[in-house]
Amino acid sequence: MDNEKKSKEKEDIVKDDIIHDYDSVLKESGVLTSVSGIIFGFLLNISINSPKGFTIEDSILLMISLYSISFAVSFFVMPIIYHHIQYPYRDIEKFKIRSHKFIKFGMIPGAITMYLGLLLGLKFSLNVGIGSNYEHFSYILAIVPFVLVYIFFKYRK
Repeated sequence: MDNEKKSKEKEDIVKDDIIHDYDSVLKESGVLTSVSGIIFGFLLNISINSPKGFTIEDSILLMISLYSISFAVSFFVMPIIYHHIQYPYRDIEKFKIRSHKFIKFGMIPGAITMYLGLLLGLKFSLNVGIGSNYEHFSYILAIVPFVLVYIFFKYRK
């Protein structure tokens, strides 16, 4: 009788861990999808209502960033889709591994979009504020946050 009670408690703990694992992966995916969707909306708004002084180069950068964020949103939403198609799971580890692969693959186009968005903002601001002679500095300035994040990531403890 006592062994059955311990076995039941152990089973309940395992179920709680599985629910926690599902929940954390799906929440992570949901947040990334939401943020990427908002960024997509801003970029789409800029493409529809282009400001005066927007060059062909700016339009091409905007188009690349729209495609890139579309891929990122697709990758970030895949764990949620995968969850609904495959539920209930027989192997939680397989679900976690696949979900993290989708999220890792989505981070690459997400980072590209962040860089291009920052590049467009800096380029347009430098052109309007200082003049077109200083636009080329925006390519260097836009990469600074990514370099800093990389340095902080490498030196974390």
